[in-house]
Amino acid sequence: MPAPCTVSLSSGAVRGTAEAGIRRFLGIPYAAAPFGDNRFRAPQPVQSWKDERDATAFGATSPQLPYPGAIGELLGSVRIEGDEILTANVWAPTDASAAPVLLWIHGGALERGASAIPLYDGEAFARAGIVFVSINYRLGSEGFSVLEGAPRNLGLQDAAAALEWVHAEIGAFGGDPGQITAMGESAGGAIVAGLLARPSSRALIARAIIESGPLEAQSAGRAGRVTAQLAKRLGIAADRRSFAGVAPDQLLEARRDQAAGSSPLGGAPGFQFAIDPESLPHSPHEVLGEIDTPLLIGSNTDEYRLWFAPAALAAIRPVKLLLACLALRIPRRAVAAYRAEFPGASTGEIFGQLATDIMLRAPLSRVARARTAPTHVYEFAWRSPVRDLRAAHALELGFVFDRLVDEEAQRLAGPDAPRELATEMHASWISFVKTGDPGWPVYGPDRLTRLFDTVSTTVPQRRTTAMDLLP
Repeated sequence: MPAPCTVSLSSGAVRGTAEAGIRRFLGIPYAAAPFGDNRFRAPQPVQSWKDERDATAFGATSPQLPYPGAIGELLGSVRIEGDEILTANVWAPTDASAAPVLLWIHGGALERGASAIPLYDGEAFARAGIVFVSINYRLGSEGFSVLEGAPRNLGLQDAAAALEWVHAEIGAFGGDPGQITAMGESAGGAIVAGLLARPSSRALIARAIIESGPLEAQSAGRAGRVTAQLAKRLGIAADRRSFAGVAPDQLLEARRDQAAGSSPLGGAPGFQFAIDPESLPHSPHEVLGEIDTPLLIGSNTDEYRLWFAPAALAAIRPVKLLLACLALRIPRRAVAAYRAEFPGASTGEIFGQLATDIMLRAPLSRVARARTAPTHVYEFAWRSPVRDLRAAHALELGFVFDRLVDEEAQRLAGPDAPRELATEMHASWISFVKTGDPGWPVYGPDRLTRLFDTVSTTVPQRRTTAMDLLP
């Protein structure tokens, strides 16, 4: 049976549980609840408490709706009601002392996801001697609206406040505040990139891991298109006062109607970072190449297959590919190079590879090529048998967390995914957190990349001829 254990923080004592050498503390507030007077404001300090605070259950999740349609059959959701959504969770070895720290930031296109998803349990990292922390942050309209009279990038500012909390408090759990690795996948990877682009946040990060994360922020006008459309749909002004007068669930319903039938690769605009003098002065893709923070970064071979079911891919006609190439200024020779790299691929598959390479793989490769600081690049290539996902977006998470038995992992990978690959990837991530070396050479002129598959190899980065032709 778990035994109670207590840690004293600057805001008060918290009571968690200890079992089999691991202490677990859940739902610890790192900032005040962002509702009422705090809604659409920068994260505010936590009020101290006198009595010992229960930290045995996850805190409330940011307002969100489940994933729709076919993607909802693959990606689970957790919704825990309540206002106190800006919380952190800690898994720590009972004997931790100056241990390395891993701060995990979940993905979900900046409008879904939660640290309470069982796949993100930090026990396996704690058993390896790491103090593991996961956080919630504001999502969707609450976190990434572009509103007159309101700060921008509030979800990113939440993550920055959480990082500051970890730096200030992690010593109480046996962690070393000078050895914090920030890690995120998809939108969580984008937030890690955003933290690295902020000098004050970057100073607190020893190393960083970005898995399939977009790296580009937009102008306020472009990032604010989703907000402007929502305001028009609701019949209100795109300002703080008007949006604060709309209930969170009503904003969610309006967003669901707005996004119906869309995907991350097309349709209604999605939430994005806005370049902003206060919260994000420069786009991360412009900064990551210049900084000295060691970086582990990569993507999956077939990212797009999470967002497009096979029938949707089959329905993409050559005219759509042509129009996309014209809109994105993709030269014909790039399309020809992709067809050569993927012989027998359908028009839809070529469209998907081009779109996701433009969004993910090409930017991360440009950043890696520009960097002189230690940079390790990977490509996750193992092909799932589920729904012809192949190496789709988010598939690597069950391997990184070494939780292939988890229901969320099995929805993507099936019940027979290779345990050896999970052991290998989990060990590589642990090694990077502890030493900065995941076990393969740094990315340099030879563009060496770790290719994770049933049999993993270190090879020159694949498909560079085609990728390097992209704008």
